[in-house]
Amino acid sequence: MNFLLSLLLTEALGFNVQDAERVVKAEVIVNAGLDAVWEAWTTEAGIKTFFAPACKVELRAGGAYEMYFNPGGAPGERGGEGNVILALQPKNMLAFTWNAPPHLPLVRQQRTSVVLRFKEIAPGKTKVTLAESGWGEGEEWDQAFAYFNRAWQEIVLPRLQHRFDAGPIDWNNPPALNNRNVVK
Repeated sequence: MNFLLSLLLTEALGFNVQDAERVVKAEVIVNAGLDAVWEAWTTEAGIKTFFAPACKVELRAGGAYEMYFNPGGAPGERGGEGNVILALQPKNMLAFTWNAPPHLPLVRQQRTSVVLRFKEIAPGKTKVTLAESGWGEGEEWDQAFAYFNRAWQEIVLPRLQHRFDAGPIDWNNPPALNNRNVVK
């Protein structure tokens, strides 16, 4: 953004554009209908096909939304533990809290929020948009932001596409995927 436009927005809106909230953003087109994509994100059976090998989901505001990437690990070492659903509109929006991996202990004690939006753009094609916000400042927060910027765009959303293009993820031998058509 050029300096003059930034200055005008700062004056007009009362804040510095450079200080705006940082957000991990991504979107992907999935070769499946809205019902199937919604089910993949909101049911334990669906989640196990692309997101994590084990999970706990209570599909209601305040319900659990926990992903266990290391299901056999000790409590606190299994993955996305203690996360909850913040809000949902069936087949339209799902919002949940999210925590950092165990190797980032200061950030892991806190939560960001993730909002997923779903839109069927053609028969058998659904767009999923993701936004994760609520980032703090400092070196460990910067590491967490970079980690999830990569994880959502290069692992989770491509696995969602793979699940509908080639079948469920084999958690004993997950595919090597790059960010297939994920828009940042």
